Parts: sequence; C-alpha cells; structure tokens
Amino acid sequence: MSSWEDTKHVDAVLHALDARLDGTPAAASPVKRYRRVLNVVLRYGIRQNVLADNSLPKGRDENAAPKISGAVDKRSLLSPGQVAALLVWIASRPRTGHRLTAFFVTLYYAGHRPEEAVARRVEDAVLPSTGWGELRVHSAAPEGGKQWTDDVEVHETRDLKGRASLGTRTVPVPPALTSILHTLVAQDQLTGGDLFFPGEKGGLLAGSVYRRAWDKARTAVLTEREYSSPLGKQVYDLRHACLNHGIPPAQVAEWAGNSVPVLLSTYARCITGQTVEPQQRIEGPQRLPSVPLRHPCDLSEFYGCSHRCSLTRAWARTGTAALSSGQLVACDRSSQTPSSVGAHR
Repeated sequence: MSSWEDTKHVDAVLHALDARLDGTPAAASPVKRYRRVLNVVLRYGIRQNVLADNSLPKGRDENAAPKISGAVDKRSLLSPGQVAALLVWIASRPRTGHRLTAFFVTLYYAGHRPEEAVARRVEDAVLPSTGWGELRVHSAAPEGGKQWTDDVEVHETRDLKGRASLGTRTVPVPPALTSILHTLVAQDQLTGGDLFFPGEKGGLLAGSVYRRAWDKARTAVLTEREYSSPLGKQVYDLRHACLNHGIPPAQVAEWAGNSVPVLLSTYARCITGQTVEPQQRIEGPQRLPSVPLRHPCDLSEFYGCSHRCSLTRAWARTGTAALSSGQLVACDRSSQTPSSVGAHR
C-alpha cells in the first residue's frame, strides 16, 4: 500500500483513468466519477490506518480532476414542431409505436426522467375525463445491469433521485397528456397495477429499446446536419425541453424533482423568454440620441477649411459626431456641404 503514497504511482493511475481502453481521452464526466470513487477508497484506507495520507491532487494542480459543465446545451433543445414530427414517426412503428409515443410524450409534458417514466403504473395517475390530471411519482427503475443489482435483474427499483427514502412528488398532467394516457389505458386494456409502458414481454421497458427507437426517428425526420448536431441527441433532451420555460423556478424544481440551485445552474442559459425583459432594459439606456444633421465644421475657426478640417478636428471641437441614418457626416472638400464618410476619401 505504500505505493499509493508515491506521487509517480498516483499520477500513472490518474493517467489511466483519464483515458479510454483505446488510449483516447475519456469524457470529463466519467473521469470525474472515477476519481471520486478512488478518493472514497483512499479515504477509507486512511480511516483504517492503512494509508497515512490521501495523495490525490487537489485544487489547481495540473493533475486535478477536469471541470465539467452541468448546464444544458441550448443546441440540444427541440422545438415543439420537431418533437411532434419525431413522435408521428415513432407512432407509425408496428406493435409498440403507440406505447413508445406515450412514453416519450410523458417525458416531454411531465418532465419525467426516463427511469421514472419506466416505473410508472396506472394506479399512480389521476386522469379526469377532461382537463388537467396528475402523476404521483414515488419510485424509479434505473438500469444497473444484472451484474450490479441485488436481484440479478437489469433494472433496480429505487427511491427518487435526491429525495429521502419513500419521498414522493406530484406532477401536473396537461390535458394533451391526459388524453394520450387515457387512450393508452383503453387500447392496451390496462388495470391499476399495470405498467403504463411495459416492454414487449411485459417487463420493464428496456433503455436499449427506447433509445434505438429515438435514434431511428432522428435519422428519419431530421436533416443530416441536424442529426449530427446535439439537437435532441439524447432521450433525456425531452425532459430538458419540458423544463425550458419561464414559470417560477421553485415550482418547476418541485415538479421536476430538482433543487432550485440545480435547476438554475442547469437551465439558466436556455430558459425560454428570460432574456426579453433584460434586453428591453438594456436597449433603452444604450440607445444613442438622435443628433441633428449639421456641418461638422460649423464653427468660425473651421470655416474655409478644406479636406484637412473634416472629421477628427470637428469631433474634438463639438464632442460628438452627427448621425443620420447610421452614417457619419463629414466635410465635402469642394463644396463644404454635408456628405457621408463613404463619399469623403
């Protein structure tokens, strides 16, 4: 264990964590996660008196963990028209198209995380015949892989992210989503304990299934340039599109299952309409006053000047340039009448 106190050994381990198996640099997010796990292991060694010190670099060290941005990339946000076009294509898929469409619509309208939508059952919803309903969110089913779950299943049922054990939240359901879920219940003949969005064999919907369907829809609907861009590249971008509006952050955070600081740091750059008022407030004080069009040499000491008296000396004397339709006014060398700078060479 003494080798963990050798900085050369630690640097070699960090270099291995920073690279993929093929030697190319790994993404910042997994690198930071791996380093966090390693830090926990070393701290455990210190508590057990196996190590004397934590030798991982900290702060501004050249080998410190890379910085990552938690903010949503504005380029990834889909417009309502683009979402509609993608969902129309998905709805045309045989057998499961209608169910996958309802799944994606739930992410878009209710702001669910994919693992939360996968775990939703009919009994969790209050769906009136018309108007707004609500979804009671109390569990999630993230994919951990059979080798990592206690029951050797792909999914693992857990409490909500960032909430205390058995915590719940209530999410409003817009009338459009209420109607879609009503139709799904009737079409698939679902009862209270049934999953809204089961897989083809009746179990939990696999992430590989809905991700593959989403990628095929992007390929079919988007242009080649749009497909290669971040636009809607992840299924999670439907949740981002839902939370991208200007209602009070505290209310959005409650519905989405985020804290207000996380919500603001994640969506501060792209909330729709948030720049309108600041732009208007900036535009007023910054607007230049309209200056009457006049001869820049309209001073006795400059009368009779020729080409040399034009712009610089007149500006210095009057303190401002005459503005007219965005053009500066200068002295015409022959007639001494106002003319645009473009004409004064």
